[in-house]
Amino acid sequence: MRLANVEHGHTIGTKLKLSMIRLVSRRRVPDVVRTLTYRPAFFGKPMNELFQAALRGPSRWTIGERELMAAFVANLSRCRF
Repeated sequence: MRLANVEHGHTIGTKLKLSMIRLVSRRRVPDVVRTLTYRPAFFGKPMNELFQAALRGPSRWTIGERELMAAFVANLSRCRF
């Protein structure tokens, strides 16, 4: 289920950025990007900081191993990243 606000409720500047992403990639902008850019101060920035800490912070695993694990889990969840 997609929420209408997350689908269409972005500011004009964000809509332009999303349109550019769509034009360059020739694909629909992923839902995770739409969600992170909708109300960024409330959700996008804190989640982005969490993602960065999980994928780039101190760990015994390399960045590549963490990225591969994230891609594997996304694939299991049938998420298109």
